[in-house]
Amino acid sequence: MFKFSHCHRFTVALTHMAARKSHRLPQIAGASSSPVETAKKPRTMATGSAIKDAFAKHAEYLNNLNEKRERVVKASRDVTMNSKKVIFQVHRISKYNKEEVLSKAEDDLAAVTNQFMAKLVKELQGTDFWKLRRAYTFGVQEYIEAATFCRFCKTGTLLNLSEINSSLLALCDKSIEPLQINVLDYLLGVADLTGELMRLAIGRISDGEIEYAQKICQFVRDLYRELIVIVPLMDDHVEMKKKMEVMLQSVTKIENACFSVHVRGSEYIPLLGTDNPDFAFFGISDFE
Repeated sequence: MFKFSHCHRFTVALTHMAARKSHRLPQIAGASSSPVETAKKPRTMATGSAIKDAFAKHAEYLNNLNEKRERVVKASRDVTMNSKKVIFQVHRISKYNKEEVLSKAEDDLAAVTNQFMAKLVKELQGTDFWKLRRAYTFGVQEYIEAATFCRFCKTGTLLNLSEINSSLLALCDKSIEPLQINVLDYLLGVADLTGELMRLAIGRISDGEIEYAQKICQFVRDLYRELIVIVPLMDDHVEMKKKMEVMLQSVTKIENACFSVHVRGSEYIPLLGTDNPDFAFFGISDFE
């Protein structure tokens, strides 16, 4: 009897709970018409629209960035190709045509700056140009190599980064943040300069300009000593390390060439038929 009444009360309680739930269902079903739920629905739709607009803007930004990257790559290639022509022009230098060759090389370099570097500056000024660095760094490095090569052959000094960036300011719109070459690209270009100086030194030795070759050798040595102090502070930059290895090879080649000339010069024997009256074949005085 006790068990039956206990179960009966439990059954009645479940019946009342089921009845209360059945009464709540219409309220829940009709809850969407309440002011609170009505206010939440437009807010959800507005959030979805905002996300959609944000994605659309980001997609448009990426498309524009890719198009700009293609234009920057094209401009960088033009800078690279024409800067190489300037370097080839400088290699024609000799003690007989120095002023003529350097004048032509400077005119060619000015054309590269005003035509091709100007296109690069126009594309990159006023933007986050560091995002596109891989697209233009090789052209900038080649341009630095050509500009510093001309400066050394003319004055025997190194063109510094501030001078290069100052020349680019004239190509920029003053109301927009200008493109400025960073230190890394400058150092990479200077590292390439030593290879051209090595070729120039070997060529001057073959033409008998020993003093000029020795001047180049000392300049490249000093440059290597300066850079070998800076490179360890560059967070193990792989590209710069490779160029430092090539630079050391260039220094060694110039030193060996200058040393060989110095040693062999003391052992040099004039050719037969020389006009030197003091020359005696086999150490025997010439017969009168």
